[in-house]
Amino acid sequence: MGKAKSVLIGLLAGAAVGAAGTLLSAPQSGKDTRQSIKRQMDDIKASIEKVKINGQILSEQIKATSKEGAELIKDLSKEMKTSIDHWKETMEPHQENIQIYLTQIEDRLKELEEQTTQ
Repeated sequence: MGKAKSVLIGLLAGAAVGAAGTLLSAPQSGKDTRQSIKRQMDDIKASIEKVKINGQILSEQIKATSKEGAELIKDLSKEMKTSIDHWKETMEPHQENIQIYLTQIEDRLKELEEQTTQ
């Protein structure tokens, strides 16, 4: 929103400076000058309308992207939870065996240490 507002202010300021410059330096008749100013105002109105439409389109795209991102994260977290639960179920029956193997490895390492220090 801040950028659109800045663009709009810039357009209006540019139009005002352009109109003032045209009035002061143009060797045109009053009628020609008024027509020129009217054309410039029409151009400015068209530019403002384009900025407004583009802002609305951008806003809608951001909303849609945010919604898709939220859904994607939700789905991803569900899949991760399912994977973790499955891994836990797979590992649980083997947990006791793993602990036994670790203890055996520790004991074997202690034996090797004692043998190397003798």
